[in-house]
Amino acid sequence: MRDKIRVLFICGQNSARSQIGEAFLNMLGGDRFEAESAGLEPGSGVNPLAVEIMKEVGLDISGNAVNSIMEFFEEGRTYDFVIAVCDEAKAVRCPIFPGQHEKINWPFEDMGVFRGEWDETVARSRIVRDRIKAAVEEFIDKH
Repeated sequence: MRDKIRVLFICGQNSARSQIGEAFLNMLGGDRFEAESAGLEPGSGVNPLAVEIMKEVGLDISGNAVNSIMEFFEEGRTYDFVIAVCDEAKAVRCPIFPGQHEKINWPFEDMGVFRGEWDETVARSRIVRDRIKAAVEEFIDKH
């Protein structure tokens, strides 16, 4: 039996977008894929907006660790795909992991900069969540 395809999702702080990508890939493609996530400059925890919108779809990410991409790199972890869910300026700062077949960039909006009333920011975050889910579903179909 073939090993699972290993995927690393990265974003700036590993507090929202990469956490969402990891959760969706493990839920939707867990039989064929193994996903992790990390940040270039890890934050202090998972963004409450991300926790809220993922609970709405039955996924609890509230206890997830916030990881450093450099720690994963220094540990010698290997990935088949590295998917940056941040802007290109941050994505280019990601190291090339040994054995990495492809680096993909999905530039989604950063929920960490959303301002306004809670309901407003949750609504904007849902749009990002749904776009990430659609991208993950397309990725699964292609691989």
